[in-house]
Amino acid sequence: MLTGSDIGVDLGTANVLVFVKGKGIVLHEPSVVAMDKESGRVIAVGAEARRMLGRTPGNIIAIRPLRDGVIADYDVTEKMLRYFISKADGGKKFFFRPRIMVCIPSGVTGVEERAVRQAAIQAGAKEAHLIEEPLAAALGAGLDISQPSGSMVVDIGGGTTDIAVLSLGGIVCSKSLRVGGDKIDEAIVKYIRREYSLAIGERTGEELKMEIGTAHLQGAEDKTMEIRGRDMLSGLPKAVIVSRRQVHEAIKETLELIVGGVKEVLERTSPELAADIVNKGIIATGGGALLEGIDRLLSIETGLPVYIADDPLSCVAKGTGRALNNMGIISAASRGKVVRK
Repeated sequence: MLTGSDIGVDLGTANVLVFVKGKGIVLHEPSVVAMDKESGRVIAVGAEARRMLGRTPGNIIAIRPLRDGVIADYDVTEKMLRYFISKADGGKKFFFRPRIMVCIPSGVTGVEERAVRQAAIQAGAKEAHLIEEPLAAALGAGLDISQPSGSMVVDIGGGTTDIAVLSLGGIVCSKSLRVGGDKIDEAIVKYIRREYSLAIGERTGEELKMEIGTAHLQGAEDKTMEIRGRDMLSGLPKAVIVSRRQVHEAIKETLELIVGGVKEVLERTSPELAADIVNKGIIATGGGALLEGIDRLLSIETGLPVYIADDPLSCVAKGTGRALNNMGIISAASRGKVVRK
């Protein structure tokens, strides 16, 4: 039983990861909830619900309650959080309510912050703390951000890309783009629709990205993949072969937005911190860091070394856990925002 344990939650647009003090990451599931449309009853959450996307009968809807890194459906998010926190405890009830640290994109509004904090309290937290995603990512990647030395993190998540320069336990300058893995998937879906008059779902777009997608074509092995969907002209099922070059063409504009955001933050960085970043390089985290060639693309565009963090998907979740153990270090960045039950 979780007897007042500290819990870190990476409440992502695409996935939710839960970190429990003393245990590490105990849960990693998609941010999807399947519900009965009429009664509002939750039928499935996480991986089971994700399998239902695009395949549900009329009375069941599969919902992704977070969009672009923020809560789009408060009630469903609260139910999803409650389920995941309970599952992290093996389905048992809490003996004591835990402290929960939830990550947020660096560009969220006050209203969006309050929604996240309140959802955590309603889901069973005694205290709800917030930490900005690039700060959590840096902690999870093992960076020492407490020193008067600049570090740069690019966290490419499902709904947002958070870019930040950190020093002395806080964020010096940052930019949050409502662009991430979901927008890359959408770009692929639109490209296939435009080029082949073929309707495919988000899951197929994501599979194309993961299997043959690349951020940098030069030197990349040429690959192809067969996909199936519905012909928009005949209405019948159809299969087509898609090449790596085509996927790159589809996602190029979205990647340019991320590169532009990185350059903008670098332009606003002081010369002293910029010198530190030249020495240390840029650390890429988040699921988007797993896109082949993203490090080469960022390195070529910025002229700086770029490194992919170990286990980039888990960095933010691990960072939320570490932040709870080092509240003094991150006090400025967490903005002292805490809500108690």
